[in-house]
Amino acid sequence: MVRTLGVAVVGFGWMGRVHTQAYARVPHHFPGLTLRPELVAVADEVPGRAEEAAARYGFATGTRDWRTVAADPRVEAVSIAAPNFLHREIGVAMSGAGKHIWIEKPVGLTAADARAVSRAAAKAGVQGTVGFNYRNAPAVAAARELISSGEIGTVTHVRIRLLSDYAAHPEGALTWRYERERGGSGVLGDLASHGVDLARHLLGEIEALTADTAVFLPRRARPAGATAGHARATGGELGTVENEDYVGCLLRFVSGARGVLEACRVSVGEQNNYGFEVHGTRGAVFWDFRRMGELAVSRGTAYQDQPVSTVYVGPGHGEYAAFQPGAANSMGYDDLKVIEAHHFLRSIEDGTPYGATLDDAVHSAETLDAMARSAERGSWVSLA
Repeated sequence: MVRTLGVAVVGFGWMGRVHTQAYARVPHHFPGLTLRPELVAVADEVPGRAEEAAARYGFATGTRDWRTVAADPRVEAVSIAAPNFLHREIGVAMSGAGKHIWIEKPVGLTAADARAVSRAAAKAGVQGTVGFNYRNAPAVAAARELISSGEIGTVTHVRIRLLSDYAAHPEGALTWRYERERGGSGVLGDLASHGVDLARHLLGEIEALTADTAVFLPRRARPAGATAGHARATGGELGTVENEDYVGCLLRFVSGARGVLEACRVSVGEQNNYGFEVHGTRGAVFWDFRRMGELAVSRGTAYQDQPVSTVYVGPGHGEYAAFQPGAANSMGYDDLKVIEAHHFLRSIEDGTPYGATLDDAVHSAETLDAMARSAERGSWVSLA
């Protein structure tokens, strides 16, 4: 029997909009769900933003105060897409109010924040889904199957990259993302968190690491007003960038595999260059987010001079069949968030976690904290 589920979105920048559109689309792609999301409330502290979102997307109410959402009995589930420094307070409060949460990574500023949200959700008995969307790509699901089945032998090493130019312009505004108090870490929480999740999702737990970080654009102009996304600011008062633009990290996995993870937000010439290369004793698998529906695969018994083939994912790989009828039809970023919305609603429906969970967020945050300690000390750090 189908029933409606009252949902709310807290924080209506770009990601809040993506969550909202995912709620609207999920019944079309996953008609078997017995829960149908109903847009009840939207909250954003920027004057007029919530009201505009309500009028455009059909939320019943709009407010500047997220606490109103926590107290609203019509709301059963909440998307938390607010800035990082609010994740802990909002996540704990919504869980305490008995509301299921779909929260964006990195779930706070530190591992302590992520643990607090996870514990609050567990205590309240609510579901918690986290926005590690890249693991939802059908090609990533196919790669995971290849690796776990032993098709490429025993994994020896992996390279994971998340290179972007979103902060490369020297006129990029000094928003909350660049402040320790409100943004926490920089590219660690923003991009490397995805890399850690992919590493764990594909290869298992990380045992130890050593990392190096750097700030390449140390000063930026403060914006004159509210911003969304990666706005520019000119002529404003210059302020200090307090968190890292770049991280390079060596990884040792519990399995014995080795890894390299590199992330940068100021890579000129790189637009969403995200992906991985996993090598095993009999083959390898490669994925590039910009060619999301493709895998480059090498497998066989030649070892030396072994060819690499392009595989186009299709029905049977991950959730591909919910979107396209045959291989090589394109999917996009927003489709990954629809899959994530499906995981969230299915978790609520069944009472069983699906997809990336708050436990995954805790593991990722602990790894990021270890990277920060390693960069500060200049030494290896154990995650045991």
